[in-house]
Amino acid sequence: MLVHIPHLLSEEEVRHCRAVLEASPWMDGAATSGEQARKVKFNLQIPVESKEARDLGDIVLRALGRNPIFTSAAMPLRVLPPMFNRYDVGMKFGAHVDGAIRPAPGGARMRADVSSTLFLTSPDDYDGGELIIEDTFGTQRVKLPAGDMILYPTTSLHAVSEITRGSRWASFFWTQSMVKDEGRRKLLYDMDMAIMRLRRELSDDHPSVLPLTNIYHNLLRSWAEL
Repeated sequence: MLVHIPHLLSEEEVRHCRAVLEASPWMDGAATSGEQARKVKFNLQIPVESKEARDLGDIVLRALGRNPIFTSAAMPLRVLPPMFNRYDVGMKFGAHVDGAIRPAPGGARMRADVSSTLFLTSPDDYDGGELIIEDTFGTQRVKLPAGDMILYPTTSLHAVSEITRGSRWASFFWTQSMVKDEGRRKLLYDMDMAIMRLRRELSDDHPSVLPLTNIYHNLLRSWAEL
């Protein structure tokens, strides 16, 4: 399941993130990758422990907390602190799969179920740099406006195509979902979106809304792992 979340960050928030990143130190992105990914990863990142990464990560996390689409699609139990990368001309990330278990703050570990890429650069500012995602839904090439985010299963093979002009900046992170199974998570998301449409088109107290809401929460109660 791919889910596009438009306008996760406002234009002002994007400008602020870009200004902070422009003044930040950058390092080889391969330093934070596993052995397999390191061989095909050619980009830059700001250090994950830097103040800039923490401050900007807090902005992203607050935006996630106020976004109902992210909550519905990811069913977040734990969200890793967002990281920030850039791809300049000639840089790319070959096909790879993200690690199933990720280190979390405080020495803990978490399962990665949902991957997210938040675009911080206008697509007109660079050529190439598409996020290429391969899964049961086929191959998708994603290049979104600044402030928009894409969610996709961490189980997917994915890549970033080579930059041939300009520079592509983004934030990326992983989420452990309360609902581990991707198929169940999709069913819940589709049902939640349908209930939201009913509420908009009919009313909250329409006879169809309450029974569907009850079914949704009972399914979530059965499938959630806390």
